[in-house]
Amino acid sequence: MSKVWLLVLVVVCHGIFSNGVVTNSSTRPDVVHVGAILSYKTIIGKVAKVAMEAAVEDVNSDPTVLPGTKINLTMQDSNYSGFLGILEALKFMEKDTVAIIGPQQSVTAHIISHIANELQVPLLSYSATDPTLSSLQFPFFVRTAQNDLYQMAAIADLVDYYRWREVIAIYVDDDHGRNGIAALGDKLAEKRCKISYKAPMSPLPTRDEITDLLIKVALMESRIVVLHTYAGPGPVVLKVAQYLGMMGTGYVWIATNWLTTILDTNAPLDSDATDDFQGVITLRMYAPDSELKRKFVSRWSNLTSGKSTNGSFGLSTYGLYAYDTVWLLAHAIDAFFNQGGIISFSNDSRLTELHGGSLNLDAMSIFNGGNLLLQNILQVNMTGVTGPIKFTSDRNFIYPAFEVINVIGTGIRRIGYWSNYSGLSVLPPEMLYAKPPNRSSASQRLYGVIWPGQTTERPRGWIFPNNGRHLKIGVPKRVSYREFVSQVEGTDLFKGYCIDVFTAALNLLPYAVPYKLIAFGDGINNPSSTELVHLITTGVYDAAIGDIAIITNRTKIVDFTQPYVESGLVVVAPVSRLNSNAWAFLRPFTPMMWGVTAIFFLIVGAVVWILEHRINDEFRGPPKKQVVTVLWFSLSTLFFSHKENTVSTLGRLVLIIWLFVVLIINSSYTASLTSILTVQKLSSSVKGIESLINSKDPIGYQQNSYARNYLVEELGIHESRLVPLNMPEDYAKALKEGPGGGGVAAVVDERAYVDLFLSTRCEFSIVGQEFTKAGWGFAFPRDSPLAIDMSTAILRLSENGDLERIHDKWLKRSACTSQSTTYELDRLQLNSFWGLFLICGLACLLALIVYFILMVRQFSRHYSDDFESSGRSSGSKSFQTFLTFVDEKEEEVKNRSKRKQMEKASNRSVGEDESTNSSTRRYTESCSSKSLDRCEEA
Repeated sequence: MSKVWLLVLVVVCHGIFSNGVVTNSSTRPDVVHVGAILSYKTIIGKVAKVAMEAAVEDVNSDPTVLPGTKINLTMQDSNYSGFLGILEALKFMEKDTVAIIGPQQSVTAHIISHIANELQVPLLSYSATDPTLSSLQFPFFVRTAQNDLYQMAAIADLVDYYRWREVIAIYVDDDHGRNGIAALGDKLAEKRCKISYKAPMSPLPTRDEITDLLIKVALMESRIVVLHTYAGPGPVVLKVAQYLGMMGTGYVWIATNWLTTILDTNAPLDSDATDDFQGVITLRMYAPDSELKRKFVSRWSNLTSGKSTNGSFGLSTYGLYAYDTVWLLAHAIDAFFNQGGIISFSNDSRLTELHGGSLNLDAMSIFNGGNLLLQNILQVNMTGVTGPIKFTSDRNFIYPAFEVINVIGTGIRRIGYWSNYSGLSVLPPEMLYAKPPNRSSASQRLYGVIWPGQTTERPRGWIFPNNGRHLKIGVPKRVSYREFVSQVEGTDLFKGYCIDVFTAALNLLPYAVPYKLIAFGDGINNPSSTELVHLITTGVYDAAIGDIAIITNRTKIVDFTQPYVESGLVVVAPVSRLNSNAWAFLRPFTPMMWGVTAIFFLIVGAVVWILEHRINDEFRGPPKKQVVTVLWFSLSTLFFSHKENTVSTLGRLVLIIWLFVVLIINSSYTASLTSILTVQKLSSSVKGIESLINSKDPIGYQQNSYARNYLVEELGIHESRLVPLNMPEDYAKALKEGPGGGGVAAVVDERAYVDLFLSTRCEFSIVGQEFTKAGWGFAFPRDSPLAIDMSTAILRLSENGDLERIHDKWLKRSACTSQSTTYELDRLQLNSFWGLFLICGLACLLALIVYFILMVRQFSRHYSDDFESSGRSSGSKSFQTFLTFVDEKEEEVKNRSKRKQMEKASNRSVGEDESTNSSTRRYTESCSSKSLDRCEEA
């Protein structure tokens, strides 16, 4: 019986029944079995092996982590074979293994992850960086290093930083290579860049295969090469590239972090080994400097002594991440036990059905605590030798960052950092985390680079491919205005202003451009520039030159160079000359301006008369004389010759403002009349595009020009009013016939054509203003580097005067082209003076209001007694009295007021005397009736 209890106690201590059911959640086993799959002989595997052994030793000797429990790490060598890696994983699944560190390669990880999902065993890999190993498909796969998605984002930022637009990708044709380059393509697309050519190679290529591959790459246009491979074939690719001359000036090689792994592990390299790496830019997973890192690095030489027959080897970042992976797993297992987790396994029913045979698949079992351990792994928050270790919601490490390295001489030089937080910077990423993220182009910065060929000048990044292919350039085959571009009869040659500008710009480029001009059009009608541009997007043409306007719908599909002709839509109409005649003096002002001016002369004269009439004798007299005075005074102010003096303050204020208005009107009239009498003017019934929109007359336009769509879609002109015209002679005929004779009222066309048309036809002119702005440029495919270089060349042509000389050669204007304004535009409108008239009118109104208030107060003061003595009078009588009062001279009013005051005073004194005499008389009479004594007493 005691033996039975002893057996039960043993089972409880181990925390499981014999059938795998949990019995005790509070005990910890003495040993936890963890597996590891790596390739000992690889440059990553030999470093990771030493790092993980050191980590296990450190964990087992640390009482704060997994107290009472040791980690037993069993390593298996896959010998760089995916098949052997799978078999080793299956062996671990037959044992009580709670987690597997590895595999080393992404290809193997894809397969083993399916097994891990089935048996619920967490799979932690420090080197399988394939971005498609997602948590959705492989929930039990945990990447404990930086995702290649961020490495490709760093490369895309580098490409954009140096203003390149296309790259060539050389990669191993497996899951690691293909998926990494796919991520690079996505990140480049976000920067409006792209992979122009993909060059896959086998995981173990021969030198001849690499040579054939690089020869194809050398024939491509781009000179930016991204090399995404392994540490084995990578150096061979660069060595062959050096042999083929592809490591010289003009090339840019960007290697993923396989190169820094070689440089860190095999350092120091001799000069022969590093000659093939000169000028290459590469990346290294970033681990911030810390005390933990420094201590581990200082131990590294002791850890590696005797581990290799070739002597000690360096520590790469993969070793740092492998070391932290063991610690991460140890913390997760510790949390697993703290939460009551136990290590127990149960049979997989689907594997039980496969019993029999030599594979013994039914021996594999499901880890019952796998989900709990996985959650604890993802919730770890610690600091390791690689810095803070914490997972984001998408199971990537927080703060992904890389160092940007430039290989120089026998060593390397760090030119900056990249982080997903702030992009490229010369400051360590941890210094930027406390600041707001800033990904603006101005904040992106790197130190200078020594490029292949030992040059510090940024490579252009592309050349014309050396494959004998010429650029196919479409040229419109015009039938009118052939001065711009035309095909020489019987040849494939072209001539004209646009052709000369194109060839002059090409001559300024620092490289040769092989090209062939191809005519576009039937030679009967002018071709459509929009159709020509569209053929660039379909690959029919590599570019297009000629009289191609830069308009919105075209810029959406192609890239244009800097404009070499400033042009826009204008209106051309017949004009007639305005010669001087007997009534030329009336032209400076419009009828409205003349009318308003005359009215204000009368208004000001009347206002001044009102203000001066009562106090100024010069503004008094018979009605006829007063009318003449008002007219004379108002008109004489035009010449500042008025002789009547103003006495009142309000009158002087109004007159000063009016004289200022007259001064401005006189000056403007004189200047305009001088221009009319000395400069030839033109007149047209069409005033500009506004008058065309408001009319119903037909409008001409150049056939296949963008003017038609603009008039219909932007200005809302019905297309039935539009008449297509082809030749300049058609323009002239339609304009002469006019709307009534079957022609057009005006022609809308681009300024460049119109200037040429008007150079020999003085009976027409541009009316109104240019109502669009659209220059001419050469069209190239989107993101074409040639478009940028050609733009720079066109600017140089403009600066050195060559563009103007080419213009004068083909398009020199005559005197007729200067007639671009009409007579009506020179007339002075009321709008130019309404402010002055407004000020003057307000001054007059204010003066009248003040004057009226003063009159009312004075009238009420002088006539209030009369109204009181006569009783309440009628309103009409009061108003008549007020008008009489206003018409009276103020001096007379004052004199009459004084007389009334004197009369009132005299009447008051007489009344007082009479009152005294009456009182005396009444007193005497009363005394006579009384006794004398009593009167005396009184």
